[in-house]
Amino acid sequence: MTSPLITAVELAEALEGPRPPRVLDCRARLGQPDEGRRLWYEAHLPGSFHLDLDRDLAGPPGQGGRHPLPSPEAFTEVIRRLGIESDQPVVVLDDLGGQLAAARAWWMLACWAGHPEVRLLDGGLEAWLTSGGGLIEDGDPEAWSDPGDWVPVFQASVLVDADQVLSDPALKVDARSLKRFRGDVEPIDPVAGHIPGAVCRPSAENLIHGDRFKSARVLADELPDAESVIAYCGSGVTACHNILAYAVAGRSLPRLYAGSWSEWIQEPSRPVVTGDA
Repeated sequence: MTSPLITAVELAEALEGPRPPRVLDCRARLGQPDEGRRLWYEAHLPGSFHLDLDRDLAGPPGQGGRHPLPSPEAFTEVIRRLGIESDQPVVVLDDLGGQLAAARAWWMLACWAGHPEVRLLDGGLEAWLTSGGGLIEDGDPEAWSDPGDWVPVFQASVLVDADQVLSDPALKVDARSLKRFRGDVEPIDPVAGHIPGAVCRPSAENLIHGDRFKSARVLADELPDAESVIAYCGSGVTACHNILAYAVAGRSLPRLYAGSWSEWIQEPSRPVVTGDA
């Protein structure tokens, strides 16, 4: 089984090889919608393109949560604009261990859109620099290559909606911090707590030294184990990091509740619990 991760050394070699990957810089900052583009403009991997969390990897916030999935049609346009083809490898990266929003890009391309060869740069931008990789400055984040013509077939089976979360006996795994899961604090959403029956697996616990994934063996031992798992978080972004961790561990992949907590709490009849229960 091919790892969903790629090292900086492997990426450098691939970029010089016969099938260089399309590199997508997914750096982002919550609450600062223009910051990802600014960071890309300031310095980025040669040949990389900027992929924006709010504009490219999410639809407009609203009843579907803070970062609902875009429509398949809208994401297909993003894919075509990027010049991504199904026979070209893709590498995604950010500077937060993949948590925001490279793992979301990985999930949307590999799991939802069904691209056969998407990998995340383990260690992200820092790993690239540490390995001796260079950056270039300036550039136009809106300058894309020739449009692609790949039309993905989206996989509905990798998703669940709120009604399914209520009715499905699958284990719900929450990627938020333990304090947010317990309802001790809630800095973003208007209601604190978690979905009944859920367990907490903060996405940060998938990493060592804050930016590299733990080994497959360690993750296999640590990740919540159940016959069926549904992943969620605050808005469907860091939940993808947990799904990626299951992939690294060689485990069956959880389904994503894309609306996550920010959608769940918009319907007052949906149950909410606090504490460890």
